[in-house]
Amino acid sequence: MHRRNILWGAISALGAAFAASRASAAGEATPSTKLKVVYHLNDLDKVSFALGNIQNHFDGVGGPDNVTIALVVHGQALRAFHSASASPDVSKRVGQFSKAGLQIAACGNTMVSQNVTLKDLLPGFVAAERGGVVRIAELQSQGYLYIRP
Repeated sequence: MHRRNILWGAISALGAAFAASRASAAGEATPSTKLKVVYHLNDLDKVSFALGNIQNHFDGVGGPDNVTIALVVHGQALRAFHSASASPDVSKRVGQFSKAGLQIAACGNTMVSQNVTLKDLLPGFVAAERGGVVRIAELQSQGYLYIRP
């Protein structure tokens, strides 16, 4: 009976040591995953705040090489991005963000309701033809985290 307890103890200790070594190896071998985030913007009064959040996000993770950020704009917020009336600050930030790889989508439904095309918006926009909320859902299904400032 005593031998069985010794044998069982030895097997248990080996199993625990093996499990611990596998957990350690898994922790060391796991590559860091590039975070993906979608910002949802539809309030005109939050445009500057949202753009500031995006800048802070890039700064906080060490730049666009460490995060993929998408911005989906619809509703009244899209008015801030009309090239004919955009503020110099918004124009500058959109230009910088586009160069940094920010994916900026304008809701196709909002574009129709505001009677604008991509040519009427600041450079860097793409159209979310099926709608802004559909685009957000698509991005979330691809693993993007949702942020609404």
